[in-house]
Amino acid sequence: MVDALTRTDIERQEHELLSSRAAFADATRGRDTPIDLDALRTEYQRDRDRIIHCKTFRRLSHKTQVFIAPEGDHYRTRLTHTLEVAQIARSVARALRLNEDLTEAIALAHDLGHTPFGHTGEDAITECLERLRTRYPDVEVPFRHNVQSLRVVEHLEYEGRGLNLTWEVRDGIRYHSGDDEKASTLEGRVVAIADRIAYVNHDIDDALRAHVLTEDDLPAECTTALGHRHAERIATMIRSLVECSLEGDDIRMAPEVHEAMMCLRGFLFENVYLGGDAKKEEPKAHALVVALFDHYLDNPEELPADQAPLREVDLPQAVTDHIAGMTDRYAIRTFEELFVPRTWRQV
Repeated sequence: MVDALTRTDIERQEHELLSSRAAFADATRGRDTPIDLDALRTEYQRDRDRIIHCKTFRRLSHKTQVFIAPEGDHYRTRLTHTLEVAQIARSVARALRLNEDLTEAIALAHDLGHTPFGHTGEDAITECLERLRTRYPDVEVPFRHNVQSLRVVEHLEYEGRGLNLTWEVRDGIRYHSGDDEKASTLEGRVVAIADRIAYVNHDIDDALRAHVLTEDDLPAECTTALGHRHAERIATMIRSLVECSLEGDDIRMAPEVHEAMMCLRGFLFENVYLGGDAKKEEPKAHALVVALFDHYLDNPEELPADQAPLREVDLPQAVTDHIAGMTDRYAIRTFEELFVPRTWRQV
């Protein structure tokens, strides 16, 4: 009879196979609330499973990535973006002999705090919070989805108890976005750059599908360095990332590859994120989010019952939590119920 692979077997294998730079599951800094160890799964594997099974993760399938209400079934959502980040991050972590389970857990949770309608919703909530600073001086502006993602796993999931994840996973979630601070683990840093690799490439792919761009529109100096096809560009970035990160205490690409990736990112901001046909529905989505935010601010008794304790001490945060947690379709349905006469609604 073959014996089951146990947690202790996996932990031993980690020390045999992984780089000394990896984060080992049996050396985690632990959880805020200690729990008994699992017989079969490491602590990072348990975190991954908790994230996949939580409600917020499921809602990502109905949240915008870039294109709001696209006409087609193949555009990315926040969930498919998350899965692509996890795939890229795991490929890099495996090649570098880092901890794949930790990497995957961070990747799967990194966008749990994203708003409906993508960055449009994020900008709308920021606008609402800025208007509140005179009444609520302690309000944090701007709204940042990485901070909200951490809030989801620490406070909002499981009826306010949080997921009680390990310190390393929470650190990776907190620092996956932005250039000022980096995650403490190399696994967290892998996720941060995998996130950028994923969205730069799949947002180009979606823009091509939407006929917002053509391949010939992409800057020639970028495609010459990275490749002229979607898969080729991703492969170039991953290969460079692995080759340049085999030694040392950081995760990096070759300068020319990183420069080309950032060139494409800048091109996307100018031609897709901040301009072009991809933006045509955004003013409507922005106004919808602002209207919902203001409504709940004026009518806090209509917030969900589980937010009653928070609304008494921090109403802006309670409203932010509620709005940020909405899917696109739930936000639209709520707006219709609040502001559109019943006879005007689509049957």
